[in-house]
Amino acid sequence: MFIAERLAAFLTSTTAIPEAPRRTAVLAILDLIAAALAGHSTRGARSARQAARSIWGAGEAPVWFTPSRLPVVGAAFANASAASMLDLDDGHRAAAGHPGSAIIPAVVAAAQGRDVSAERLLTAIVLGYEIAVRVGASRDLSRVDTLVSGRWVGQGAAAAVAWLRKLTTPQIAQAIAIAGTSAPGLGPVAYSQVMGNHLKEGIAWATATGLAAVDLAAAGFTAPIDLFDNPSLFDGETLTADLGRDWKIERTYFKPYSCCRWIHAAIEAGLALQASHGIDPRAIDGIKVESFARTLQLNNEPHPRTLEAAQYSVPFCLALALLEGEDSLLPMGEGALSHRAVTALAERVSVELASDLDAMFPGRVPARVEIGVQGRVYSASVLAPKGEPSNPMTPADLEAKFRTLAGPLLGDARAELLLSTIQALEDNDAAPLLRQLAEPIEQASDRLLKVGCAQP
Repeated sequence: MFIAERLAAFLTSTTAIPEAPRRTAVLAILDLIAAALAGHSTRGARSARQAARSIWGAGEAPVWFTPSRLPVVGAAFANASAASMLDLDDGHRAAAGHPGSAIIPAVVAAAQGRDVSAERLLTAIVLGYEIAVRVGASRDLSRVDTLVSGRWVGQGAAAAVAWLRKLTTPQIAQAIAIAGTSAPGLGPVAYSQVMGNHLKEGIAWATATGLAAVDLAAAGFTAPIDLFDNPSLFDGETLTADLGRDWKIERTYFKPYSCCRWIHAAIEAGLALQASHGIDPRAIDGIKVESFARTLQLNNEPHPRTLEAAQYSVPFCLALALLEGEDSLLPMGEGALSHRAVTALAERVSVELASDLDAMFPGRVPARVEIGVQGRVYSASVLAPKGEPSNPMTPADLEAKFRTLAGPLLGDARAELLLSTIQALEDNDAAPLLRQLAEPIEQASDRLLKVGCAQP
């Protein structure tokens, strides 16, 4: 039996999941919808919605918080784009990427109009994380040219939706195989210096190819079913060990800042030094950030021209946090790009390799920060930034994040209503959430002004 077939057999044999991963799935949905609301009015998300209508035409699946209805694949593409656009979506350390922004939009789009219970919705999401993370983690991460998520999240989306639609074991195996062999290659990402773009790791397109794979498999289409049976590319033990016992979703990390996860430890260390020593950022002579090798491969521009470029700049994000506080990164707004004091401080930030920290990656994403002020040097290290399983964001933290991101767009009353519909998933009621996601944002000019974006 090929590995894809073993994974499919596990999926079809699973009818229920334990309480702990199910609760984590509710938190993942809460966090993902918050990220999608934050990204809703960005240029990238608006472009994705417009293009999705042209590519896929009209359908029945809602594009979240808009009047638009597209085919399942188009709606999931648009919603995944919004969810991943500001780099606020969840991630998984073992796979070094972002499963939630593909799997949750795919499952929710596929559930629309199918009278799916909350329990079945949550189970599909948990199973999607299970397959996606195992695929991502089974690679030798030290050898892959780029750690973009689009190469593996589509397999999780395909697995989750194929299970939700009750495809047979052979069909689910083929859906995973089609998704894996059709996933975006994303080769230029490995060498491109232009990180300020809307592709965002290919997550949205991987979501679309994963959903297309389910339709293809259901129609009898086939792909190389042995795609994972190459030990030079995939570790079979990682893919199949402890299926049904070690639920990968429980090790999900969540993000308090809208920037690359590899920057979070440096931000925390810098803010801790500022708080403990009363550092005035205007008096800083220079900052040295030590990190692992992959961090040095980010663009790290002190003068980013787009939000996407800013999300991958250690100097800019750290300078912004020190000057404007951590709230300036939840989310980061386009106004920060023209903040001259931020770019001036960012020019005084260097990013260097530390061998001891590099040895911790990918299991950890640490940083060490040294801040020089008038001849004195202050230093701090952070090995596990907030949101890691070892330093988690609590449910209360995630609810606060949700309110911060949802309130400006929805208004406080509707934000609380939406939050209650997400919490209702615990009571096996998915219908209120699906209805709320299909309700357009009120066309209130004051709310649009708050987020500083044009109307879609």
